[in-house]
Amino acid sequence: MKFQLPILILFAALFAACGGGDESVQAIVASGNIEDVRAKKKALSEQQKEIEKQIAELDAFIVANDTNKKLPLVTTFETKLEDFNHFIQLQGDVTTKQNVLIYPEMAGTLLAVYVTEGDKVSKGQLLARIDDGGMSSQLAQLKTQLSLAKTTFERQKRLWEQKIGTEIQYLQAKANYEAQQNTVNQFESQLSKFNIRAPFNGVIDNVIKDQGTVVAPGPGSEIFRIVNLSDMYVEISVPETYISSIVPGKKAKVHFPVLGKTIESKVRQTSNYINPNNRSFVIEVPVPAMNGLVKPNLTAKVEINDYNNPKAILIPQSVISENSDGEQYAYVASKLNGESIATANKVIIQTGKTQGDMVEVTTGLNSGDNIIKEGARSVKDGQEVKVIRK
Repeated sequence: MKFQLPILILFAALFAACGGGDESVQAIVASGNIEDVRAKKKALSEQQKEIEKQIAELDAFIVANDTNKKLPLVTTFETKLEDFNHFIQLQGDVTTKQNVLIYPEMAGTLLAVYVTEGDKVSKGQLLARIDDGGMSSQLAQLKTQLSLAKTTFERQKRLWEQKIGTEIQYLQAKANYEAQQNTVNQFESQLSKFNIRAPFNGVIDNVIKDQGTVVAPGPGSEIFRIVNLSDMYVEISVPETYISSIVPGKKAKVHFPVLGKTIESKVRQTSNYINPNNRSFVIEVPVPAMNGLVKPNLTAKVEINDYNNPKAILIPQSVISENSDGEQYAYVASKLNGESIATANKVIIQTGKTQGDMVEVTTGLNSGDNIIKEGARSVKDGQEVKVIRK
């Protein structure tokens, strides 16, 4: 090669400069003169420094002229500003505030059941009727007495207005009429409790008691389960650390593993109470019925957006290393010469949120930096590398 001759000349000069140094050292040591030994050591040290300097020049010459040197092969990617949305993953159950068991308010035999499972019903619709034990007949008698009391009161009132009769007769007729009216109202209220009606629009999910069953108020006597699937939501317990970042209006992705379906939604409501047992608060994420596929108590996995950075720099977690001081760093390839040769520069970075394999870099990198990806674990700071294109 063209650089072999200067190297040979330099080595010859170095050898001549040493000039049988070994024999001279032996002769001086044999003389026993300490001053001569120190002088020889000083001379040799100066020669050593000169040799090291010349070797460094040789290395620089070789690096600059050796076209066959082997450089580490790396790949790079260019950083850019991206819209970064971070999500936390939680689990909850589908529920609805309109999922209730209907109990009888009065005891008696279930005379009639007017609906079957799966029927859609409207608020106030008659679902079943309980034997009233003769209260209907009593009410009819009371209404007859009320009619008589009303007629008596109206006639007594007219007479009193004509100054006929006494005031006490008028007041007695009025009190009797009002008492009869109150009695009828109470009986009608009591009698209405023997009719079981739908508390809201919904679907009869279960008919629990059959016609002819004796029922009574209290646990174990539920007659129907009625569900409204038009206002369902996923109820989720969220750790209190997210109380400031998860608020109504935050985006949410709801996945139903059993159905294999995912929908987009938003946080509708957050509770104002922290559960002291698990240090969490409850949120609601509304979900559609999806043609009846989504049902109360169905398990859902929910991803909730707790953080957003519209100008984030993201890099793969695999290119980040950590030094003995606990600092994280990555290698940036700066152009040295040509299109493929670069220098690997270690850059200390600080990271933020992580989403999947990507990490947000908050400080240390700029948009347009070329980050070493493949080969990042094997290069050293300041080392020349060869960038290959993929």
